[in-house]
Amino acid sequence: AAIRAAKAAISGRWQQAAWQGCEKKTRMKLHFFTIPARHPEQAQERLNAFFSQHRILTVDKQFVALGHDSFWSLCVTSLEGEPHNLQSAMHSKRDRVDYKEVLSEHDFTLYAQLRNLRKTLSEQEGVPAYALFTNEQLAAMITRGIGSEAELAQIEGIGKARQEKYGKAFVDLLNSIRETQTGSDDAAPKD
Repeated sequence: AAIRAAKAAISGRWQQAAWQGCEKKTRMKLHFFTIPARHPEQAQERLNAFFSQHRILTVDKQFVALGHDSFWSLCVTSLEGEPHNLQSAMHSKRDRVDYKEVLSEHDFTLYAQLRNLRKTLSEQEGVPAYALFTNEQLAAMITRGIGSEAELAQIEGIGKARQEKYGKAFVDLLNSIRETQTGSDDAAPKD
């Protein structure tokens, strides 16, 4: 019962976060996996088989400590309709995600603003744009509804150094845009 309750709580938290900012027209799908801490081999094989057959966008993982019943819970976001296997990846250029197709129109507008900020900062620093944040990390900032530097640090690949150096500028931009939108929604005439 404790395992089911823990899985339900984690699943609910991820579903709520994933649906914030996502609309039906997106082509992303969520998949949930659990891997027992003891004897994980069979579950790992299933997960690896899934990874080899799908285009993976993000993987969120959480360890649930329940003594002998401990397990890893994973939420995998994949791109629907574009199977991805290792053999085709070896023969072609690295597939790129078209975020204009994946994100809603509104979210893509936010994404473009984050990219512009990234470009400005990278030019000031004299470093490549991806050294600040990758396109995938920018998209995750939007789809996860990031509102603080602590939340930003939970995105895979964003370490403490990048969070401290660049995080405030990106979080401030996201919050500023949200405040502007909330203010304009409040000012709109109601029927």
